[in-house]
Amino acid sequence: MGENEVCQEWLTFSCKGGKRSCLRPQIMDILLTNDDGIRALGIRTLYHELVRQKHTVHVVAPMRQQSGVSQCLTIFEPLRVTDFQDGDYQGYGVYGTPADCVKVALGALLTQRPDLVISGINLGCNVGPDLFYSGTVAAAIEGSQAGIPSLAVSYDDHNARSVREQAAHLAQLMLRIPWQDLASQRVININYPARPIKEVLGTYVCRQSPAVWENVYQPCRDPRGKPYFWLVGDIKEECIGADSDKALLAKGYITVSPLRFDFTDTESLALLHKHLA
Repeated sequence: MGENEVCQEWLTFSCKGGKRSCLRPQIMDILLTNDDGIRALGIRTLYHELVRQKHTVHVVAPMRQQSGVSQCLTIFEPLRVTDFQDGDYQGYGVYGTPADCVKVALGALLTQRPDLVISGINLGCNVGPDLFYSGTVAAAIEGSQAGIPSLAVSYDDHNARSVREQAAHLAQLMLRIPWQDLASQRVININYPARPIKEVLGTYVCRQSPAVWENVYQPCRDPRGKPYFWLVGDIKEECIGADSDKALLAKGYITVSPLRFDFTDTESLALLHKHLA
């Protein structure tokens, strides 16, 4: 196959309103976002790698750092969007949250639906209880809720100077995910360990850790003597789960976890119906 030819395969995936036939090309139209901000190392590196692989990439990302905002939306003030360009890196900067970015991209900025939504590469892992608070994961959720295959991608190093290897690895890994066989409205959460790709132990498909953060706050005082608190929470080792994303990432595996966001507790449904209905 020539360099400019597109290898494609017909896939069917579920979305709101029922199933539809979709063309998922090996050369894809991708919506790229994050929560670290449009200037961040991870998103810029992934953008250049995806473009190098001949994908069409639309960057729509927050203008400011938005880590930990979860699924927050801008609803009581205007959502402002600006053109952003720095050399050959370009996109839309949004004065809002990661969820805002995906919503406004799909609802106003893009002329057609993308084949894939990618949120990342985030600096710092998103495993276990992090998923409840992560803006990175929240952006991917918005894509999945619109019926679009969606990835959340993180690297377990807040101070990384390069994620080029991880971006190149992801560009190949994302093509191997069998989206046509997955249930609708799922997010694939991928985390890379803080080590070179050649030192990674392997790729491990695993569950989310059931661990929860302990609410530990460090008391401090500002220069005027007023008290304030800094969250320095911790997770008990025995709560992590040996077969979970958090434990396996720490050992040196790339973790891949399929996520769903139907919050209905089916185990309690019948019991409550018996007592309350």
